Amino acid sequence: MTTPETPHRRIALIHALEESVAPIRAAFQSHWPEAYAFDLLDTSLAVDRAHAGTLDAAMMKRFASLTEYAMFADGLAGRAEGILFTCSAFGPAIDAVKARFHIPILRPNEAAFEQALKLGRSIGLAVTFAPSEASLRTELEQMAVARGQKIEVRSVFVEDALDALKSGDGYGHDVRVAEAVRRFDDVDVVVLGQFSMARAAEKARDVVSAPVLTTPEASVCAIRSRLTQGAAPQIHSPR
Repeated sequence: MTTPETPHRRIALIHALEESVAPIRAAFQSHWPEAYAFDLLDTSLAVDRAHAGTLDAAMMKRFASLTEYAMFADGLAGRAEGILFTCSAFGPAIDAVKARFHIPILRPNEAAFEQALKLGRSIGLAVTFAPSEASLRTELEQMAVARGQKIEVRSVFVEDALDALKSGDGYGHDVRVAEAVRRFDDVDVVVLGQFSMARAAEKARDVVSAPVLTTPEASVCAIRSRLTQGAAPQIHSPR
């Protein structure tokens, strides 16, 4: 049921992996079912990012185009009031559109990292998409510096887990993630660094005593908070 605090807000979800769609949909159903979330999926982004090894100008432009489409394709009445990116290896491209568009726009790990920084200084970070590891470590460390915090980040790339998930072996994916997370036996908090990893959260929690954070849940709660507190956001795009 829609309440005065949670009207039918339009939230654009922009994905580079099809495996990210179901986890964020589940998070919305659990934490903000009243929102109207719609999906933009470009699976070539992940392929091109892995092949190029870096974010080039052309890819940055593609992110700007996806954002503009999400906001303006349906005209004034239908544009997005908030945007959530679910692709974890594209931080600089997302930051560029955040600077242009004055609505709530979240990087995939932004909210989970904010929670992690509140929970401790020793943070375990697991990823299943290799280009995400370095970029997410940098993002987390920069967030800590901005807050005046000293942290220790331990990261792991869970090899073959994403391939297992893409081939339909969800159980194999989850087991690989849990086994990798097991090494984080003495950290303050663990972050599963990609939306597609949320399905492995329960198995991960079985092998570590620290809190295990997932990005879909943290992101939905964060964007709901930003959009339901105060007046509706003003939308502006400098040209």
